[in-house]
Amino acid sequence: MLNSDPLEGCSKHRQGGKRKASDAGEGPSRKQMRNQDLVVKEDEDKDERAQFEALYQEQYHLGEGGCGCVFAGYRKSDNLQVAIKHIPKDSTCYKEMEKNKLQLPTEVFIMLKLHNVKASGSVGSSAPIGLVDWFDLNQELILILERPVPSKDLLMYVWDNGASPEEDEAKIILKQLIDAAIHLENTNIFHRDIKMENILLETGSGVPRLRLIDFGLSCVVTERSRYQVFYGTPQHIPPEWYSTNTYTAGPTTVWQIGVVLFDMLHRLTRFDTTRFLDNELTVSRSLSEDCKDLLQKCFTENPEQRPMLKELRCHPWLR
Repeated sequence: MLNSDPLEGCSKHRQGGKRKASDAGEGPSRKQMRNQDLVVKEDEDKDERAQFEALYQEQYHLGEGGCGCVFAGYRKSDNLQVAIKHIPKDSTCYKEMEKNKLQLPTEVFIMLKLHNVKASGSVGSSAPIGLVDWFDLNQELILILERPVPSKDLLMYVWDNGASPEEDEAKIILKQLIDAAIHLENTNIFHRDIKMENILLETGSGVPRLRLIDFGLSCVVTERSRYQVFYGTPQHIPPEWYSTNTYTAGPTTVWQIGVVLFDMLHRLTRFDTTRFLDNELTVSRSLSEDCKDLLQKCFTENPEQRPMLKELRCHPWLR
């Protein structure tokens, strides 16, 4: 179950300690111990799954990606609408907690970290989608996530409108996206895969509210963190990875924010870094000069010359 402190309540998700041999004789053989451990794990898995099924009702399929599949559902006690994400165990990474050496699934750790720094301390109060509950089973990890109703991802929002949004509407969405990215940066979280499909818009009011989803590829960063293996959408790889085989969090996030803005305003053309660098993709001449300037700054090839997120937020187009 979800706790305000990620160190609390995690023992049920951890393997048991070593068993002590019987005082009489030599104790059970290694094979017997392995079989006993297997039975214990299977029993724990059944209990955990039974608890999940008792608390939540799974419904229809919502979508899937590289890290798992997602279903609509609701919490039985109060009909809270949720998204239920199933992640195969072989796709699950774990992060060790420094305080007591317990391990949490990395995506759970990331979402709990984001949850704990929210000013209100409650799910639903900031742009990153909230973690409601989670279950660590033998074959899979199950995450129970917020599911705002009504809502749709940004890609479907643009396509359902039949045309690219006007700059004023795109500006409202991009401001929220940059604010969300700054929030992650302040929390030392690198999303790694910001794109239209990972942006959810709550559509129940006149102004769409942005929610950032899918932290399956996210990681904790420091100012000196550099990466060589790219995790994310291949078409959105920043150019520095091609030239130096390394990339960093801030400049990559700014590049991907530019990708989102480009895709919003060029409905029939999806961004691709290599095509853009080869001049096969160009920014529409119909856009305002300030908008074109913002895109140009996001797509600066040298990451050291690319603006920081806080600088981007002060761009004239966003004022």
